Amino acid sequence: MSTTTLPTRRRGVDYKKFLANNGALVGLVVLCLALFIATPDFLTGPNLLNIGIQVSTVAVLAFGMTFVIVAGGIDLSVGSVAALSAMSSGWMFASAGLPGWLALVGGLVVGALAGAINGLANAYGKLPSFIATLAMLSVARGLTLVISDGRPIKTAPEVSFLGGNLGPVPMPIVILVIAALAASFLLNRTVIGRSMYAVGGNAEAARLSGLPVKRILVTVFALAGLFAALAGLLLAGRLDSAQPQAAAGYELDAIAAVVIGGASLSGGLGRISGTLVGALVLVVIRNGLNLLNVTSFWQQVVIGLVIALAVGIDVLRRKTRNS
Repeated sequence: MSTTTLPTRRRGVDYKKFLANNGALVGLVVLCLALFIATPDFLTGPNLLNIGIQVSTVAVLAFGMTFVIVAGGIDLSVGSVAALSAMSSGWMFASAGLPGWLALVGGLVVGALAGAINGLANAYGKLPSFIATLAMLSVARGLTLVISDGRPIKTAPEVSFLGGNLGPVPMPIVILVIAALAASFLLNRTVIGRSMYAVGGNAEAARLSGLPVKRILVTVFALAGLFAALAGLLLAGRLDSAQPQAAAGYELDAIAAVVIGGASLSGGLGRISGTLVGALVLVVIRNGLNLLNVTSFWQQVVIGLVIALAVGIDVLRRKTRNS
């Protein structure tokens, strides 16, 4: 009696799934190769360090934005909150006479409080996150101008240290690595992180399962404000002063970095590693265009097209997932 063996299906690499999960990383590699061919100045040590320093502020800001988008919201105020936090820290040191380390902590607290107010307005005030954070964008920027009277304020030495070097490594890159590890731990290894995915995936189901959705949203926005404050202090450290118009428009870069990194604007999906790659894509594009002597006007056009492409990919990904 002979037995017939069915042919076994060869298990290979699922390229579609790989590209869906790592499309931004593949795009970054291709972009770097193209710029390396286009200009020999791209893959030089000084330029790579410059990219690391530039990406630090955008990425740290985007880490906080990742929390909000994963939870199904949006935060348009992070750029203004970053500026307000840095300006508040500078005022605490220069005008209120607080010790430098306390002024640094105070700046972080201001950011977290501004974020918590966004969360309260969204969760308890029933304002859509778009409207609540749009209002905070205006309020925070206005307070920044009121505190500074429209002029830069000298930062504390502890804040300026954030823009310096730790041996041969720039401190912004060190802070970026620490912030990435902390954000990844929060999102993947803690109860609040898992709750963000649950709320973003289906807020009503999360509520019915016993999750305190309103408190989770307040915490999420407070974390976004805290990371925005850290980004603002990093930027102030690099400039050695708190600038009233600092981080203007950075909220768009933060949102773009999160979406390019694979997060869904509908919530429930996103990774810190993807956000970091998304921020690198934006910064590498700007850096490469600068090296190629492309004007800032055309750079805005290119970045806008990249954002539109990322959102379009997100829409297609959602349709494929739901079909």
